Amino acid sequence: MEQEPQALAHADAKETPAGHEHGYSGRKDEHLKRLRRVEGQVRGLQRMVSEDEYCIDILTQVSAATKALQSFALSLLEEHLGHCVANAVEKGGPEADAKVKEASQAIARLVRS
Repeated sequence: MEQEPQALAHADAKETPAGHEHGYSGRKDEHLKRLRRVEGQVRGLQRMVSEDEYCIDILTQVSAATKALQSFALSLLEEHLGHCVANAVEKGGPEADAKVKEASQAIARLVRS
């Protein structure tokens, strides 16, 4: 029987030194690569301002960097829901309620940003 892609990512997830597994651990290298790309975009913005580039060109690059961060955040949120929240819900109890509330608050912050 084939596993779903999320299940495969979680099966590959590594445990942290504290013994906690993060949903993103299986894709950590991919996430770091995306974040380095965003970092490069931000450095490019600094250069553009330093070199007195046209405002609209800078705003276009701000939009691209913002979209890249939003994409990263959504991916991380999906992994959190599929791993951390799902595991807590499976166990039940107050931890499950806390994880669902925490995820809801994170979603609300993302929607407002």
